[in-house]
Amino acid sequence: MSLKNPTGTVLYSIEQAIKEYRKVSQRNIEKIVKDITVDQCLILMILDKDSEISQKEVADLIFKDKASITRMIELMVKKDYLTRTIHPEDRRKFNLEITEKGKETLGLINPTIQINRQTALNGLSLEEINFLDKTLKKIITNCKL
Repeated sequence: MSLKNPTGTVLYSIEQAIKEYRKVSQRNIEKIVKDITVDQCLILMILDKDSEISQKEVADLIFKDKASITRMIELMVKKDYLTRTIHPEDRRKFNLEITEKGKETLGLINPTIQINRQTALNGLSLEEINFLDKTLKKIITNCKL
């Protein structure tokens, strides 16, 4: 066990890789748009791909609990990235829609997101990326048992 990896497991390295990726991503996004976080960008990206998705599904996709996603969405509404209206058929649900500002922001940050991903995966072959993805999916499956 080393000081750089206090738990002595690859799981610590995975956690560190995620945190470093999030830090560099946030730094690069802030250069383009000052008042948005990585998670808020993810919400915009998810809603852009599927405007019918539920708030709970969004929370699951970005690994947030119900209270956290509610706070994030309220903040995004205040910042004019999203609108939230009550679902016409089920008053317990909300419809989330990306505003014009949100769409413009997506257009601005998409190139940065691609650069962030390229930076993180720099020097890895497609074979290595596929192997890593397969390995991580096995760990995820093991933990869901």
